[in-house]
Amino acid sequence: MANLIEMRGIVKRFGPVKALDGVDLRLEPGKILSLCGENGSGKSTLMKVLCGIYPHGDYEGQILFEGEEVKARTIKDTEKLGIAIIHQELTLIKELSILENIFLGAEISTKGLMDFPAMHKRTAELLKRVKLDVSPQTKVGDLGVGQQQLVEIAKALSKKARVLVLDEPSAPLTESETAILLDLVQELRASGVSCIYISHKLGEVKHISDDICVIRDGVHIATKPASTMTTDDIITMMVGREMKQLFPREDHDIGEVILKVGPINAWDISNPRMKKVVNASFELRKGEILGVSGLVGSGRTELMECIYGCYRGNHEGGVELNGRPLKLASAREALVQGIAMVPEDRKRNGIVPIMSVGQNITLAYLNEFANYGMLSMAKETNAIKQSIASLRVKTPGPELAIRNLSGGNQQKAILARFLLSTPDVLILDEPTRGIDVGAKYEIYRLMFQLVKKGISIIMVSSELPEVLGISDRVLVMHEGVIKGDLPNENLTQEIIMDCALSEGTAQ
Repeated sequence: MANLIEMRGIVKRFGPVKALDGVDLRLEPGKILSLCGENGSGKSTLMKVLCGIYPHGDYEGQILFEGEEVKARTIKDTEKLGIAIIHQELTLIKELSILENIFLGAEISTKGLMDFPAMHKRTAELLKRVKLDVSPQTKVGDLGVGQQQLVEIAKALSKKARVLVLDEPSAPLTESETAILLDLVQELRASGVSCIYISHKLGEVKHISDDICVIRDGVHIATKPASTMTTDDIITMMVGREMKQLFPREDHDIGEVILKVGPINAWDISNPRMKKVVNASFELRKGEILGVSGLVGSGRTELMECIYGCYRGNHEGGVELNGRPLKLASAREALVQGIAMVPEDRKRNGIVPIMSVGQNITLAYLNEFANYGMLSMAKETNAIKQSIASLRVKTPGPELAIRNLSGGNQQKAILARFLLSTPDVLILDEPTRGIDVGAKYEIYRLMFQLVKKGISIIMVSSELPEVLGISDRVLVMHEGVIKGDLPNENLTQEIIMDCALSEGTAQ
């Protein structure tokens, strides 16, 4: 079968750094090609080349669409061909309606006047196609993340997309939302829409792909039929080495209780009559990894923010660290007292995108590098270099803006920040969301190194295999209530889900 898209020998440089080094990619009509690789391997860069975000002349190599060479100067040129990309960060305007977002800049007009009935009808047809049962007039900001993702796909289909590029589409989605998305992608394939699917979730990749293309460090490793590859095969090709065990558990000593929490109550920010956390109490031991599981919206993040002193709604309840009662009114106070937290949304709450990698690492501890009120550049630079080396942050240099790093390396830089001083308690909220298996493996190994030093870790995660693979003990939350406090001995996903959804609590 003739290829719909061919990318031949693509080379893309950022200064002296080669992000892509002679990459080939081929997509057949009506097929799903998954693009796999570690964070920083060049996946998103390759797709930006394909879609005209990096214009012709800004890269070396050749792109063919139905056998004809493409020399796109802007993304509009590739959209005219029928190539549409949905980025990791959604581009919808939340204050506008679904209809307005879909037709923004491409309005239907009759005799110079916008034809709202025609746009309403077309929007309704598109929403039906993506199985989103809402009014075209619904404000996008009133939709959940999964629904917004479907609106992005509807917007792409409005441009008569023949090729849909999805960059980490399921990273922020729940399991049920992900299932809807995967069903839709398969239905689009059946209707003739080809897809390039980028995801770190290899179960999804195996489930929906016809072919799998793996790139590593900007180099094309191989493209093979998905049916001939196991998950272990994909991982080995991605990281360049065989990984015998995804969760590298290491023996470590667990000591006395170091942290006592609760009972904590927290009220919803937008609806003060509704509780997000209900009488939550637990203890954490020295050198322990405590997993916190529960469905999205179960109150896990709100509880962690109360402990860290950064919850913006009304809340009450105590925290006791090393026998000392704490009254934390800010994240700064928590850091001083020995509690650090890596937030769930690293782009919004974790990094300052325009600042350098080094500045992001030292941001919370500038006082540590000051002499008589003056910042010691040499002292700060030395700490940055040590942090980058010890956490293996992949960056051309500490001066690079952190927004240019992959998600996994941004995450490691945030971790480096909070490890500049040794906290007693480290809270990790969804620490591996949106990062690849190689980066996950490194973060897991780092977690075990930290608990061996006596640091206690609370890990919030929506991925049950991760919770079971890393935790010593698991708290199960549902609708703001801690439903279970379970030792991780013969614990299964089924036991955790039964605990979450059962009446009463389990210990």
